[in-house]
Amino acid sequence: MRIADVVKHKGSGVVTVRSDATVAQLVDLLSEHRIGAVVVSDDGSAVDGIVSERDIVIHLKTTGAGVLEAPVSQIMTAEVHTCGPDDNLETLAAMMTERRIRHIPVVVDGTLHAIVSIGDVVKSRIDALQSERDQLRDYIQQAP
Repeated sequence: MRIADVVKHKGSGVVTVRSDATVAQLVDLLSEHRIGAVVVSDDGSAVDGIVSERDIVIHLKTTGAGVLEAPVSQIMTAEVHTCGPDDNLETLAAMMTERRIRHIPVVVDGTLHAIVSIGDVVKSRIDALQSERDQLRDYIQQAP
């Protein structure tokens, strides 16, 4: 299965935040959209970074509540691992597990296209297993 198949089912909408937004504004976005990470993009199409709930928690622990007034650029991960729509889902799942990453932006020709979460990967795998199970059950029931 390809990343494009996952994006087709989940949609390609991506929530982004500017690097100069405050961490408090980021928290509002995460809460409003009920998501775990936001792509940092100053122009809405380039991937400048990514910031997750985990980044916020780590910086709250080390910096304190003052981090909420800091710009997102101070806590974001600037080296972002990305994938393309033709990449293999199994390869992406392995990379996410290996690197302990829960969100991967999907980039097409240098432009942000979508984002895939570990939840999307798991859902896709469960759907595939259920479909296989249904096909096997139907095959067995048709046998004389």
